[in-house]
Amino acid sequence: MEQSRARDDENTPSASREPASSPGGTQVGGLPRVPGQARGERTRDASRTGPADRRRSAPAGAGAPVVPEPPAAAPAPSVPAPSAEPGVRRAVRRHSVRGQILDALRAALVSGELVPGQVYSGPALGERFGVSATPVREAMQRLVLEGAVEVVPNRGFRVAERTARDLAELAEVRAMIEVPVVLGLARTVAAERWEELRPLADATVAAAASGDLAAYAEHDRAFHGALLGLSGNRQLVTVADELHRRAQWPLAGAPRTIRDALVADAAEHSALLDALTARDLPLVRTLVREHFTGGAG
Repeated sequence: MEQSRARDDENTPSASREPASSPGGTQVGGLPRVPGQARGERTRDASRTGPADRRRSAPAGAGAPVVPEPPAAAPAPSVPAPSAEPGVRRAVRRHSVRGQILDALRAALVSGELVPGQVYSGPALGERFGVSATPVREAMQRLVLEGAVEVVPNRGFRVAERTARDLAELAEVRAMIEVPVVLGLARTVAAERWEELRPLADATVAAAASGDLAAYAEHDRAFHGALLGLSGNRQLVTVADELHRRAQWPLAGAPRTIRDALVADAAEHSALLDALTARDLPLVRTLVREHFTGGAG
């Protein structure tokens, strides 16, 4: 008899058995339930609903089941605009907050705004950037892998202190990679292809004249990357760019304004293009070797 009564109760619609609806989804036991579509479940088609489903979903006296409207899509999270604080002004807009923070931190490292030897905490930098500490820590972990900073337990991250020997060794490795590649390209690439790089060289000249270290670093790497890209070797470009980025970090105690050095380095880009266009191989060899031993690179 209890089983028969249970079956009768199951098939008898009752208003008290209907879950109360809420804007965020179905209310179950006092806690909001995430709508099925938000959890990735397949939405049931009303035209394919069986008789038992219609009896359970339709209230008493209703002629047809009521199909609830799908929940409205949540608005996309907004990305905070770069702050006017140092190191944030030059953040490149990307889809991820971490990408913006990483770019801003790299710019601050190059310009010396993040001082070598100093320790910076994730929460303090997050407040400076107007974001939580999480994307800052994620960006800093990437810089740890690049060798730009090191972890200080329970304190934050210390900016790596570079020595003159560090930069000299990086310049030597870069020369081993880039000099033979450029000399090989000088023998095969047509003059008009070299002229296509002229706007990139001009951009380095303009950035150097402004004295903006972070902007110059970006344009400098763009020029070298495009030049090496003529080889068609993507792995070469990636490795050379990583070495180039490391070579751009300043020495501890180095002056933040080195406009004259930047101007001289940018002028070498233009002179190198002139020699490559003219296919003056001896001059190309001299210029490309001196570029890694005398300037900002």
